[in-house]
Amino acid sequence: MIRFLHASDLHLGKPFGGFAEEVRQRLRQARQESIGALAKAARDGGASHVLLAGDTFDAETPARATLRQAMNTMAGHDDLTWVLMPGNHDHLGASEIWGTLERERPDNVTLALASEPLALAGGAVLLPAPCTTRNPGRDLTEWMDGADTGEAIRIGLGHGSIRDFRSVDEMGGEGGAVIAPDRARRAGLDYLGFGDWHGRIEVTPNTWYSGTPEPDSFKPHRPAGALLVGLASRGAAPEVTEVMTGQIGWTRVTLDLLDTEDPTERLTEALPELARRERTLIDIRATGRTGLAGHAALARAIEEFAPDFLWANGDLSALAVTHEADDLSLIDDRGAVRDAAEALAAAADAGDTAAAAALTRLFSYALEVK
Repeated sequence: MIRFLHASDLHLGKPFGGFAEEVRQRLRQARQESIGALAKAARDGGASHVLLAGDTFDAETPARATLRQAMNTMAGHDDLTWVLMPGNHDHLGASEIWGTLERERPDNVTLALASEPLALAGGAVLLPAPCTTRNPGRDLTEWMDGADTGEAIRIGLGHGSIRDFRSVDEMGGEGGAVIAPDRARRAGLDYLGFGDWHGRIEVTPNTWYSGTPEPDSFKPHRPAGALLVGLASRGAAPEVTEVMTGQIGWTRVTLDLLDTEDPTERLTEALPELARRERTLIDIRATGRTGLAGHAALARAIEEFAPDFLWANGDLSALAVTHEADDLSLIDDRGAVRDAAEALAAAADAGDTAAAAALTRLFSYALEVK
């Protein structure tokens, strides 16, 4: 019997460019702390091993502190055996990573750097398929088919895409190799754990992508976490339990509005609860139609709610704006400004998105100065 935690894609040291430094620091910290979260999940589930299926590190040349701190944290959980396999970000060609870890890893960390059987506790053998380069260009799991492991429980570990899923862009993966989706059957594996796609996916009952323990995009994946796996014996069906580990939430709110609806009411209903907001990145997208007053009120509401969140963005560019004569009167009753408003309104009615955006800005400005 063996019980282990299958995880992948920690991407330690990920820079998170595009965010303010305080946000980037919080996201990097959450990544580092995911090691402790995985250890707790493993321990709570009675697991003896944590198997990391690639991309533990985000870059080929991570900062020395990133490597050292990861090893120190894993060493602090010395009741667990950690197995690290190279992915496409931290592939075997990243000699700085694996050379350093070979020298400095603690006793409870094992490096799966070769395509050869690796004995685990509980009568199990690991068959790893470490990435040789950023884009291996071939199925690195093929060798598992002929690997002789006797009567041991056979566990495979791979990193990359399989050909019967949607596009890599949709699923959040990057590996260039195409892996046979039925590799577990071909190789007689009791369990096959994949890394690369950042969303957790069940391919078959004994083949899974674990997803990342910390989210890093607004894609609609399952909650970030890992998989607790139990195998009683050779040929037995695995017991797979999804465990959640994510600290930071990445939430996209899409408001598809009708011009009869109150946009601020819709927004308020869609926002996460107050207690979660300080650890949430939120991306608000509005589509559909609303009036000038509704557009202005929605923009103000987003601005008002933004400080509650770790990071907030509002995109109203796809929201069509309707207008009435009274709206234009609020801008100005007569004169050059009113003439400009009417010209923009006519252009907006004809489908000119730039004119519609200018009209909403003019309306909002008029409300501010009144």
